[in-house]
Amino acid sequence: MNSKTTRRSFILGSIAAATVVSTKTLTQQGNSSQSKSKIAIPQSMPERPLGNTKISLPIFGLGGAGQTPLSKAGQEKEAIALVERALALGVRYYDTAADYGPSEEYMGKILPEYRKEIFLNSKTAARDRDGAWRNLERSLKRLNTDYLDAWQLHHVSFESELDEIFGSNGAIKALEEAKEQNIVKFLGITGHHEPDIIAEGLRRYPFDTTLISLNAADVHHPRPFGPTVLPVAQANNVGVIAMKVPAYGRLFKPGILDNMQQAMGYTLSLSGVHCCIIAAENPEQLESNVKVAQAFQPLDETEMKAIEQLTINAGNDGAFFRKWT
Repeated sequence: MNSKTTRRSFILGSIAAATVVSTKTLTQQGNSSQSKSKIAIPQSMPERPLGNTKISLPIFGLGGAGQTPLSKAGQEKEAIALVERALALGVRYYDTAADYGPSEEYMGKILPEYRKEIFLNSKTAARDRDGAWRNLERSLKRLNTDYLDAWQLHHVSFESELDEIFGSNGAIKALEEAKEQNIVKFLGITGHHEPDIIAEGLRRYPFDTTLISLNAADVHHPRPFGPTVLPVAQANNVGVIAMKVPAYGRLFKPGILDNMQQAMGYTLSLSGVHCCIIAAENPEQLESNVKVAQAFQPLDETEMKAIEQLTINAGNDGAFFRKWT
């Protein structure tokens, strides 16, 4: 399918067909049980503009992978309950990816009704144009939407990947075409392996967003993301979303950090960070994280240094994800 117009028409037609099926299913379910009323999304957290996007978002968003039912097969009921609670708590940023198991499909069962009120981000791990397009088509169908607020290149780790992405038939072609056709609004790049690669990606292309690993132990790593990527992102007004904030809870082991207030407070106080995403195992944990975000106040230099001192011996607990490519 080479024509841009044909491709867009194909996607929109497929989404429309999927919506009809979804509507029929909901109608059938409604015959046996009363349908839920729409959740009102409150403005409950501090917000920041996301780089040059002109979009203001809460400083906390929901991650769609990791220690969460959103990425686990057979946990649809738990996943939907988690997203419903997130909406009720004021979460408007939802992060997922083509490679996050059933995450997109689960989100697609509830988020379409709130589509204009939320910011929905997905990713592609394909490095070629056609592979990226196939990922996007599947993501849109599974999410039951005809557009993404942001579409990002997933876990870019090596210079050879950048060369392929920006090659004559690279994935950047698909990202640009999708943006031209208003199928995606903003483009981004993500990584948790080598900060130099993400910084180079931001120099090669005017991305709107970047999703990078930033936690209180990062400063002790020989190749830290903060000092390497944040200055480049700030110079280009790129929206920065932080991930791996508590390192899957490993920073809460005895002798490191005491709580999420320290972990999230540190990351959100780094200059140039606009928001963070954290997964949740259940609605109760999610609510606890949102409360931390609601109470957030930027930490001063003394407080930041004190937290860095606590993580000085975090070692692999703060950077276990570096081996992922």
